[in-house]
Amino acid sequence: VQLQASGGGLVQAGGSLRLSCAASSSGRIISIGLLGWYRQAPGNQRELVATITSGGSINYADSVKGRFTISRSNAKNTVYLQMNSLKPEDTAVYYCNARATTLLSGARDYWGQGTQVTVSS
Repeated sequence: VQLQASGGGLVQAGGSLRLSCAASSSGRIISIGLLGWYRQAPGNQRELVATITSGGSINYADSVKGRFTISRSNAKNTVYLQMNSLKPEDTAVYYCNARATTLLSGARDYWGQGTQVTVSS
């Protein structure tokens, strides 16, 4: 399973960005369960931003509650992250994660390549 993330960039504080991450595979994807976004700032460990289950249950990091919205399209195997009221401390590389089940590999976690988000003050 390959995860292709897009939508990062440079934005001023208070601005918005929308990240997308699409899952694809040369083989058959049986199901995609938990989808999530994580981020890693320079010198920091990777941290959870938000997750969404296949049933739509959502979890956010306290630092982004009320500003970020995660959503998914099961038909498109895509997860989105709408980021509003961005702050300089949101600057990081954002990674998408998917727990997918395929005929070849069974159930396992996959990571996207990361997309840079930079918020200027």
